[in-house]
Amino acid sequence: MSGNSKQNEQTQDKKAQVLGGGKGGSSKGLAAMVVVAVLVLAGGLSWWLMTPSQADAPRPASSTVVAGEQVVAMPAALFDDGKARHFEHKGSDGITVRYFVIKSSDGVIRAAYDACDVCWPEGKGYYQEGDMMVCANCGKRFPSVRVNEVKGGCNPAPLERRVENGKVIIRLADIDQGRRFFDFSRRG
Repeated sequence: MSGNSKQNEQTQDKKAQVLGGGKGGSSKGLAAMVVVAVLVLAGGLSWWLMTPSQADAPRPASSTVVAGEQVVAMPAALFDDGKARHFEHKGSDGITVRYFVIKSSDGVIRAAYDACDVCWPEGKGYYQEGDMMVCANCGKRFPSVRVNEVKGGCNPAPLERRVENGKVIIRLADIDQGRRFFDFSRRG
């Protein structure tokens, strides 16, 4: 047997092993590759699902005029899933006020600034964990039913809102009242 034909035979044997057939063939190599590919895909999928999406980032609020007032109006149905939605409004002075809206477990749509009287200088706000809003700075937890009801301390600072004709309406003048929580030049 010449060197070339022996090399060709070895190449054919390797192909057969990888493809699972022929001389000395085994599907173990192919099975191992499939398992590795599935594990890599599963790991990537779980990482993707755990990474905050753009949908979780604060959204700029667009304003409109309702009954002669500059307001932010959003469909109330947006909050039916009970998930807090974070928004932001940039004032004419350049200060961006962040706030969130949530439909609490008792079915009431509530709104609050993404800040409190205590931790506002850290600029971290709140995140949702189940039916609780959690201060990202100190870790204190607040039931959704207390949002917009209890104020002071580390409670989310209440933001006036109303629901009319299937829309959540927040006056821009009320949003602007929260500038004090987001003027970080005042940090001490």
